[in-house]
Amino acid sequence: MKIIGLAGMPGSGKGVVSSIAEEMGYHIIRMGDIIREEAKKRGEDPGKTAVRLRKEHGEYIIAEKCIPKIENIKNGKILIEGIRSPHEVEIFKKHYKGFKVISIFSTQRTRFKRLRKRGRKDDTKNYKKFVERDQRELGFGLGDVIATSDYIIINEGPLQKFKENTKKLLKKITRNC
Repeated sequence: MKIIGLAGMPGSGKGVVSSIAEEMGYHIIRMGDIIREEAKKRGEDPGKTAVRLRKEHGEYIIAEKCIPKIENIKNGKILIEGIRSPHEVEIFKKHYKGFKVISIFSTQRTRFKRLRKRGRKDDTKNYKKFVERDQRELGFGLGDVIATSDYIIINEGPLQKFKENTKKLLKKITRNC
């Protein structure tokens, strides 16, 4: 079984990478879905839930909640979208030999434009709130994850080029399984 983690700031292109990986036969586990499910149960904002879960249960909690989902997949390739902290990387490396992390990088300006267009419930059109969200994500250790990732894909140019680079990298990683 090959397991890859995917990290990147909000709006960097993680969803595009996940879609391509899914087309290539990867099972996708979205860490954000775990937070959104818990936020819905609590009746609160996903950002608040992400912070509270970590305060209540420790920095490893989101990764730990992914383990049963991973274990339910008996064979194949898995991409875990939305890694936010070195603690999460540590858990996955401890459980899965050969675990690698891909990070997506886009400038703040580019990401803000994308989020304004995307319009997901937890996205904002307010630049100040966007920067606050970035700071929260970085507070989890996301910058450290990106800085120490095994692979980085820059997502600043045309979408087609980003998709091509993503497919090449995923094929390379898959070959090395």
